[in-house]
Amino acid sequence: MAQPSTQVSPPLKDELDIVIPTIRNLDFLEMWRPFFQPYHLIIVQDGDPSKTIRVPDGFDYELHNRNDVNRLLGPKASCISFKDSACRCFGFLISKKKYIFTIDDDCFVAKDPSGKEINALAQHIQNLLTPSTPFFFNTLYDPFRGGADFVRGYPFSLRSGAPTAISHGLWLNIPDYDAPTQLVKPLERNTRYVDAVMTIPKGTLFPMCGMNLAFNRELIGPAMYFGLMGDGQPIGRYDDMWAGWCAKVICDHLSLGVKTGLPYIWHSKASNPFVNLKKEYKGIYWQEDIIPFFQSVVLPKECTTVQQCYAELSKLVKEKLGHVDPYFQKLADAMVTWIEAWEELNPVAQ
Repeated sequence: MAQPSTQVSPPLKDELDIVIPTIRNLDFLEMWRPFFQPYHLIIVQDGDPSKTIRVPDGFDYELHNRNDVNRLLGPKASCISFKDSACRCFGFLISKKKYIFTIDDDCFVAKDPSGKEINALAQHIQNLLTPSTPFFFNTLYDPFRGGADFVRGYPFSLRSGAPTAISHGLWLNIPDYDAPTQLVKPLERNTRYVDAVMTIPKGTLFPMCGMNLAFNRELIGPAMYFGLMGDGQPIGRYDDMWAGWCAKVICDHLSLGVKTGLPYIWHSKASNPFVNLKKEYKGIYWQEDIIPFFQSVVLPKECTTVQQCYAELSKLVKEKLGHVDPYFQKLADAMVTWIEAWEELNPVAQ
């Protein structure tokens, strides 16, 4: 008689939350059902809290709107952006899991060149559970993938690598372009599938995109603050990049790794470039000051936790970027409020 097949539990089933910011019904989850259904979802509803958001049956989820943010955080709720996908970091704040995967609601399951559907979550988990190599570049990219290894000349003393804090996935179809690039290339689509994962070297910044992103919340969670963006702020669409610059500087300081490349998702909806330009135009000017600031940041060796690093970074933002625009004074204060909220909701066990 045939033996019943052994049920294999999905990886990290009880250690990972999926965080989704949204303003609409989450019909897109139907496509992700085979991959997401075993996991707990934290849905952060942006916009009008009186609007009912429909979630397909069969998912284990909690749904939070602005009223919940205000109720839970009180005066500290001011650090959570409104009418911007930066509201997702409320989900990071309240999660109690070790890992987070966050995805936008206009992202669908992509297919690899063979036509097989890509389990993006499984690839992120693989990235997070294997070391990164930030201190010495491996020309075969990620040496911890099947069929790869460290190449000749790679120092043996560095082959144990560093813990991976962030896994940054990519997108097929609609590229993640800024408004000026969207305007000059309105029909451009990313059709190129590159079968590679690599570690971003120490000392190198990158533009982090929040639409297909995973991270180890225990290693880097307090730095994954998406800033003050959207409604009432002079800038939008820099939320994930701000978090990425802050987190990368802190990862470098604490000898943690950031991987980018696989997995791909299918990005279905190009946002309006004229609306985007209105949100981005100050950021396009400001980034010429912001990038040199992050490139030159040196955190004191006394900063040994992410919280300490982030508090120090907030002081430096106020001191070094405050002259660029009063907004950065406000952002620095919000960074402090965020850390206070994090410590309140995530007390360290004595």
